[in-house]
Amino acid sequence: MTSRTSRAAPPPAAPPPRPALAFRLLLLVLPAGGLAPVPPALAQERLAVAPSLVEDRKAVFATVESVREAEARARIGGTLREVRVREGDAVRAGELLAEVEDPKLPLQLAAIDARLEALAAQRRQALLELERTRQLRATGAATQARLDEAQTALDVVEAQAAATRAERAVLEEQRREGQVLAPQAGRVLRVRGVAGAVILPGESVATIATDRYVLRLRLPERHARFLRPGDPVEVGARGLAERPEAALGRGTIRLVYPELQDGQVVADAEVEGLGDFFVGERVRVTIAADRRSAIVVPEAFVIRGAGVDLARLASGALVPVQRGPARPLPDGTPGVEILSGLAAGDVLVRP
Repeated sequence: MTSRTSRAAPPPAAPPPRPALAFRLLLLVLPAGGLAPVPPALAQERLAVAPSLVEDRKAVFATVESVREAEARARIGGTLREVRVREGDAVRAGELLAEVEDPKLPLQLAAIDARLEALAAQRRQALLELERTRQLRATGAATQARLDEAQTALDVVEAQAAATRAERAVLEEQRREGQVLAPQAGRVLRVRGVAGAVILPGESVATIATDRYVLRLRLPERHARFLRPGDPVEVGARGLAERPEAALGRGTIRLVYPELQDGQVVADAEVEGLGDFFVGERVRVTIAADRRSAIVVPEAFVIRGAGVDLARLASGALVPVQRGPARPLPDGTPGVEILSGLAAGDVLVRP
């Protein structure tokens, strides 16, 4: 008899886990593995690329100059008797700076005084003659013609005395014109005369700069069309220092001269705190030297890579971009200029 070994039947296979249960388990395992899901709000942040007008800033040197320079001139010729100012002095309008003396004027005044004394004696004589003639005319011993002649003689002497006094007044005015006065308040830049020197009428004795100073910029002709009154300027530190804390701050272009000088455009900028500067002192100034259209995007939309920067488009593609200088956006957000890689109309997704 052949013995048969009986086999036990295999147990039925367990049913596969339901998809819903597997998905829950996967969500529980993923955070433990260090992978965090991307927030939907951040992934949906988009930006439409559009060109904007940007300014290219340029550092130039400007000189401190007075708005106006006035010449204190001698009104008569003669010898400088005294010079009361020197370079750097502060003067008021109408202040006496120097005195010019003409040695001929005192002699002419003495001659006129002598003529006036002679005319005074002639007037006394003519007055006595007129009184006697009137008495004789009253008694009938003198004619009316003789009385008229005596009156005329007195009138002629008085007219000559009046003309001589007018001549003396002219000489006195010329003598006063020997005082060289400051035409305006300011600081003395240059003194051209010394005591004892001979000076001609109209010759300058001193140059005075007004108390109002400006920064005068001289730029190449190609920048002329970008300078406008009202444009802001950033002024560096005094003495050409590069310390930011020593900078003077900001100023404003007030005047762009309509005439080019030696191929340069000239402009004046007003800045506070120039009162104690030297005239002609140089200061570093940063201005908008050019305005052009460019693409500027927020810094957060640019992915920094190893040797190359990228930007993600709405289609999901990553495109390499060339980063330019940093430029803040109008709302103050940090931005960067994109030199190449993006075009107007592209839609970016924030990574």
